[in-house]
Order: sequence, then structure tokens, then C-alpha cells
Amino acid sequence: MTSATKDAIKDWFTGLGRGAILCQQTIGSICTIKPEWRNVVYQMYFIGVKSQSVVVITGAFTGMVLCAQAYFQFHKIKMDTATLAMVSVAMGSQLGPVLTSLMVSGRVGAAITAELGSMRVTEQVDALRTLAAHPIDYLIVPRSMAMFFVMPLLTAESICIGILSAYILAVFFLGINQTYLWYNMLHYTNGRDIFAGLIKATIFGMIIVMTACYKGLSCRDGAEGVGQATTEAVVFSSIGILISNFFLTMMLNRLLGQP
Repeated sequence: MTSATKDAIKDWFTGLGRGAILCQQTIGSICTIKPEWRNVVYQMYFIGVKSQSVVVITGAFTGMVLCAQAYFQFHKIKMDTATLAMVSVAMGSQLGPVLTSLMVSGRVGAAITAELGSMRVTEQVDALRTLAAHPIDYLIVPRSMAMFFVMPLLTAESICIGILSAYILAVFFLGINQTYLWYNMLHYTNGRDIFAGLIKATIFGMIIVMTACYKGLSCRDGAEGVGQATTEAVVFSSIGILISNFFLTMMLNRLLGQP
């Protein structure tokens, strides 16, 4: 093993440890210090309201392409009316939270990292410490709380839009009987699928905001450092979402009693 590889592994574990410490400090700050709700509400607006367009477009076209592909396969075995049931289960438990989180990671995670990275480069973070304002309390806690509240709502919106767009496509363009289509969806879609998706979305949101804040506060000086930190935040949070989705799926299926 070369020295460069050893240094890379060492840096990775060091960053993992520092990220864990940042998470611990953030949770401790949320539990012990009263947050500034004005900042929390603004971050909820920035994360939630301004992400409506990407969430709606992602949910709508994901639902339609799932519906079309399911119809093409189910039509071969005369199971057309099961199309919407497959779309609702897939959107509720898997694609809804995952794709919504990836879109939010690309839009919000990059913005948070760039903002905090610029503040660090221009020594605004040090100025906060000089004014006896801890950066975690002032910068990370409002974003973390806003992400915690907003991500399940964005995911629920994406799921609803996806199912609605799939229903419109199936009924008005593919000619599937709407009565049996709707009945099968309600029959085969379990509330635990939606609940699992919302739990995943909450955890994915924490992965996004913690990764973005850590990369922003630990970036190197200069514009190049800010750009590299922004890229790493989006890449690492996206990889974390995809990896954690597998383990959360296995754990939630066992905990919620799904087969």
C-alpha cells in the first residue's frame, strides 16, 4: 500500500470522525439551546418552497414512466389493472424518497455548502465566534431543523404527484379501467410502504444537511476549495443516500412486519 493510499484512508476516517462529532454537537445544541425560529422558518422556505418545481417535475415524470413501463409488461399477461398498484408501492417506499432526496441534495446541499464555504473563506465564521455566537447554533441548527420538517413533506408531495400523474396516464391515454385500477392500488398499497418512505426521507435529509454543513465549514481557502467542497458534498450525500437506502429497506421491512 502506497503512502498516498494510506493518507487518503487516514483522511477519510478523520473526516468521518469529525462529521460524527459535528452531528453530536448539533443534536446537543438542538436539545439544550432554544433555536431562532425566524431562521428556521426562512430555511424551511428556502429548502421546501423553492424546491417545489424540481420535486413536482421529478415525481410526475417518474410516476408516468413507471406507469408506462409497468403497463407494457403487465399487458402481456392481462394484468393491466395492477399497473397503478405497482407505481404506488414503488413511489411510496423507494423511488419517491430516493429521487426527492437526490434532487434536494443537488439543489439545497450544494447551496448550503457553497454558502458556508464562502463564509469560512471570508472569515465570517471566525467573526461569529468573536461575537460569542457559536457557528453550530447559528448556522447548522436552523438548517438541520428545517430539513427535518421539510423532507417528509416534499417526499409526500412527490409520491402524490407521481401516483396522480400515473393515474391520468393510465386512464386517459392507456385506456385502463379506472375502477379496477383504483381498487387494486388501494388493496395492494399498504400504509407501511408510505410510512417507510417518509422515515427514509427524514434520514436522507439529515444525511444531506450534515454532509453539506461539514463540507462547507471544513473547506480549504480560496474559490477552488469552495468549488471542490460543493462537489464533494453533493457526491458524498448522494452516495450516502443510495447506500443507506439498502440498509434502511432491509431494517424497515423487518421492523414493520413486511414480508
